[in-house]
Amino acid sequence: MTSPVRPTLVSCPRCGQQCEFAPTNPYRPFCSERCKLGDLGAWASERYRVAAPPTDEPDATDDS
Repeated sequence: MTSPVRPTLVSCPRCGQQCEFAPTNPYRPFCSERCKLGDLGAWASERYRVAAPPTDEPDATDDS
């Protein structure tokens, strides 16, 4: 006999509230549409950045 699967609870990456990480949560891993859209807006406005190693080459847009 198999035991029922308990939903996995995770912290929302945006606000930290505990939420269910399951197919029944359409906003996973976020707790709500508000948190999901807020995170998308942060990416769109470039508040999140991925660091890259420095290079010795000048930028392609640099005209000097």
